[in-house]
Amino acid sequence: MEAVQIADGIYWVGVLDWNARNFHGFKTPRGTSYNAYLILDEKITLIDCVKLPFLAEMMARIASVIDPKDIDLIVSNHAEGDHAGGLPMTQHLTGAEIVTSKKGVDALRLNYGTMKMREVKDGEELSIGKRTLRFIETPMLHWPESMFTYAVEDQVLFSMDAFGQHFCSSERFDDQVDMCVVMEEVSTYYANILMPFGNQVKKTYEKIKELPIKIVATSHGILWRSHIQDIIGTYLRWAGGETEERAVVIYDTMWGSTEKMAEAITEGIRSQGVPVTLLRLTVTERSTVMREVLRSRVVVIGSCTMNNGMFPTVADITTYMKGLRPKGRKAAVFGSYGWSGGAVKAIKENLEGAGLEFPYPDLEIKFSPMKDGVEKSHAFGVDIAKSIKT
Repeated sequence: MEAVQIADGIYWVGVLDWNARNFHGFKTPRGTSYNAYLILDEKITLIDCVKLPFLAEMMARIASVIDPKDIDLIVSNHAEGDHAGGLPMTQHLTGAEIVTSKKGVDALRLNYGTMKMREVKDGEELSIGKRTLRFIETPMLHWPESMFTYAVEDQVLFSMDAFGQHFCSSERFDDQVDMCVVMEEVSTYYANILMPFGNQVKKTYEKIKELPIKIVATSHGILWRSHIQDIIGTYLRWAGGETEERAVVIYDTMWGSTEKMAEAITEGIRSQGVPVTLLRLTVTERSTVMREVLRSRVVVIGSCTMNNGMFPTVADITTYMKGLRPKGRKAAVFGSYGWSGGAVKAIKENLEGAGLEFPYPDLEIKFSPMKDGVEKSHAFGVDIAKSIKT
């Protein structure tokens, strides 16, 4: 295992988790990485740690540059286990003091027990020799204790979970990989983790917008050096709730009745020249659904009625969506039922407080939609498409 130099005297010493397939409850088909960084100076500094099972790999990369016992400081930007799980053992092996925010001290102690730690304040600077480290608190991006660390002279921003992706690659930088693939994973990551924190994203931008930045060193996935302004601009658009002129139709079905409605609604939207994606929940992972919600102006959700409520997969996604709060989007609800309804009402009740607007009339059809029901569903889609274009 070898370290990778990313700037003069700064090394990536993280680990690659090629086989990670689940993170925060959603699928990660391209794996992930846990990025840690080593800065060589008068006080040798490790920026963040890694998930405990991968600690030996990080130590091997550090050992390819220095003796790990020579590390003087460890900066902990975030107390979550994928970045701090290996901290107690790392401190035991190196004797290094941990530098973190006030809330970081509390979170680390509660998560991992007593360790030797030093609290730093928002905006505080620390000299480690030729270099100065500046600490920038970024609360709720996405935990209360989260912070960035900025290497002033090198103009490297260690951005913790911001701008990252669950993407495992043998390459380290944005200009070395397929950006279409990376941006798909960036949007999946933002939609499923950072979507509720748009205001915090905007506040964080105000803290860093004047900083000259040559490298954004993330904690997951690739680092940014050639598309820095692009990724920052994309984050600001998402944080501001900007969407595309498109719709997503999300549904599940028991005997095919709701599926017929969903297909007709989708065709109605498409007939007006509005891009639309159709997703059946039985075969679609929730992180993919939220990635489509992130970019869609209208979210159309449908379910058959089961036990006077939603189909289980629809209950799952609406509960998940409620937590992620996709504000600034319109929503429409549809469904089919047999002897009695209930799914449409349950969907709307489950999404109360999610920030969605419901300007469209609900569409419910008893049993299977015959010719008239298909036509109504198609017209429903047409009306939605027209509202997107106006």
